[in-house]
Amino acid sequence: MAVFYLASFILLTFTIKKIEIGMAYAIWSGLGTALIAIIGIFWFNELVSTAKFISIILIIIGVVGLNLEGVTN
Repeated sequence: MAVFYLASFILLTFTIKKIEIGMAYAIWSGLGTALIAIIGIFWFNELVSTAKFISIILIIIGVVGLNLEGVTN
């Protein structure tokens, strides 16, 4: 786990040299949260409620929206 955290921070460091830090952190934290929730559903057989499903979709839409906003500016 420590190796993956270290790799994650190193990749985040390289990323903020290319894009704004706010957008990089939003992508990193938002997609990380969504991916962990999805892994929990499939790997650990967590129950999927309507609220959880909608929340994951909203996180993904928010990250995509931030990326689209960055492209248009």
